[in-house]
Amino acid sequence: MKVAIIHDWLTGMRGGERCLEVFCELFPKAKIFTLLYVKGSVSSTIEKHQIQTSSIQRLPFSSSHYRYYLPIFPRVIESLDLSGFDLILSSSHCVAKGVQIPQRACHISYVYTPMRYIWDQYDAYFGKGQAGLLSRIAMRLVRHRLQKWDVASSTRVHYFIAISRHVADRIQRHYSREADIIYPPVDCNAFSVSTVDDGFYLIVTAFAPYKRIDLAIEAFNRMERPLKIIGTGQDEKRLRKLAGRTIEFLGSQSDHVVREHYGRCKALIFPGEEDFGIVPLEAMASGKPVVAYGKGGALETINPLNPYLAGCAKNHNPPTGVFFHEQTSEALVDAVHLFERHATHFDPQAIRAHIVSFDRARFKERVRETIEKRYKEFCLARSC
Repeated sequence: MKVAIIHDWLTGMRGGERCLEVFCELFPKAKIFTLLYVKGSVSSTIEKHQIQTSSIQRLPFSSSHYRYYLPIFPRVIESLDLSGFDLILSSSHCVAKGVQIPQRACHISYVYTPMRYIWDQYDAYFGKGQAGLLSRIAMRLVRHRLQKWDVASSTRVHYFIAISRHVADRIQRHYSREADIIYPPVDCNAFSVSTVDDGFYLIVTAFAPYKRIDLAIEAFNRMERPLKIIGTGQDEKRLRKLAGRTIEFLGSQSDHVVREHYGRCKALIFPGEEDFGIVPLEAMASGKPVVAYGKGGALETINPLNPYLAGCAKNHNPPTGVFFHEQTSEALVDAVHLFERHATHFDPQAIRAHIVSFDRARFKERVRETIEKRYKEFCLARSC
């Protein structure tokens, strides 16, 4: 079986690239196709594969400003030549699932999200105050065309796999398709339980508008609590202007430094609505609780404190975090105060035990089983 793996772009190691690593291990001879590849930005597990890029690679400033080429992404992804491949595995949060499939090839798409910036999160990216005037005008002109292409290209996928129930629901809503669900992995062995508390709260994220780091900065400015932020991104300049004296930006950091900060923080702050969210799992793998916006993928991974205090937690599972249900700085402040009043209810060992089911080894096995099952179904249907 000749396998092609399609990934939107290779510019850094985030949650999608952690999943891609597993796909590369499952198919060590697969060829990777991508819009753009920045050498040295991803792991050796990925880089040892043959990587073929698109015409985006040769465009001006593409390594740092590739998002500005979004309107031409559909045409470019369709230009990739996948002739001769038996299995197409797309790893998609933008346009990867829209590749043209050769005749008699099976296409399985692992979807992190339908393109959020043209669907549910459009205002978070292109609302007033979130993007410049020219960007807002440009997106108004192309949004409908991108939505039509996104829906039409979904018919090229034979089987969808979603990273969460939240994403599966969106696949059903936008594409009218069912999806298997396989949660992304956390490498539990890379993290150890810590009881250290150096008194600061932590955010680990890319600086994208929908992450709502601004909300966290506003809340911690008001509380004058120490907040350390690890990450970089297009929103950094604006966020630094908002930050008060208790906010510290640490920039991009190595996995080792990130793990160290998980182990030393009081709790992780997770203020955005995510399709799943690997970072909370990494914090919990370190035994640390999470203060999170109670929507999206967080609802599937965090055991909230409130039902536990009321004595009605499902199966009496110990709490692993606190939710706030309005995406405002006031609601986040209240959630942090609630966490601090009941901090003794959070047991680091119990928090760690909660996320074992998300371990990387289990993810790898589930992906392998699902791909084998769906590929056999496809071959049987084709032979009929």
